[in-house]
Amino acid sequence: MLTLSSSPVLYPLSDRAVISLTGADRAKYLQGQVTCDLDTLAPGDASLGGHCDSKGKLWASFWLANLGEQLLLVVNQSLVERQLPELKKFAVFANTDVEEVSADWQVFGIAGEGLSHWLSHEIDGDNLWQGGILIPVAAEHALLVLPKEATPPELPLGDEQQWRGLMIHAGLPDMSAEHQGDYIPQMLNLQALNGISFTKGCYMGQETVARAKYRGANKKAMFVLAGSCNDDIAINQDIEMQLGENWRRAGTVLSAWQQGEECMLTSVLNKDMDPDTLFRIKGQDDSRLALQPLPYELID
Repeated sequence: MLTLSSSPVLYPLSDRAVISLTGADRAKYLQGQVTCDLDTLAPGDASLGGHCDSKGKLWASFWLANLGEQLLLVVNQSLVERQLPELKKFAVFANTDVEEVSADWQVFGIAGEGLSHWLSHEIDGDNLWQGGILIPVAAEHALLVLPKEATPPELPLGDEQQWRGLMIHAGLPDMSAEHQGDYIPQMLNLQALNGISFTKGCYMGQETVARAKYRGANKKAMFVLAGSCNDDIAINQDIEMQLGENWRRAGTVLSAWQQGEECMLTSVLNKDMDPDTLFRIKGQDDSRLALQPLPYELID
């Protein structure tokens, strides 16, 4: 069963990529590309955010960290091949260098009861540590991004699958390459997680994002489903909902966690879904999933 450890655990993450922006115009340039507001981020601060195409569809969701002289984006590794060229496309007109620097960094999850207390003794108030940065992502959950040569904290080690389950349980989005170009930021609940600024001004895809808010154009949101299944779950696998004696496609798997027959996943579904709706994974007729309460309020 997925539970938060009674003390902090370190989760080495192999599926995270790190993108760096340096140069005098780094913040100004990125401000015109992403949904979050860089003007509010002092050194040591971080934010969830999204990078959209011109139609407002996501190339990537990410965690953005301000290291002072450098900005880092922590993203799902599978997104980089398509996202990085898009992020670099207009950098030639700015004093900004954009590059993938995953080989230079280590990325860890840290989670467990008492994490905030442990951190207060280990890391200064600005979250900068050993040339890297701590990114709070949920209560008693954080990402730790350290230079390759830095020594990670001495904590019990957990596995990557467990961390993925903790992120799903926290209602945090993690999209993969299979979903690039499918969703606007609000469909991954970025507005409810302070990942969208509606006052910062123009950025790529901003008109679509604003229209979804002010005209009620978005009818979908990311939900957490949990239940049982016997076979492996694949990203982008169809999710079906029960309608009487029939089943109808409702969405696809965004991210998933499994332990034995127990499973939990995120999926983008219609916002007006009946909370008692029963779901299953297509091709796994014996699987059964139910909606779980999100740990935050969904807002437009």
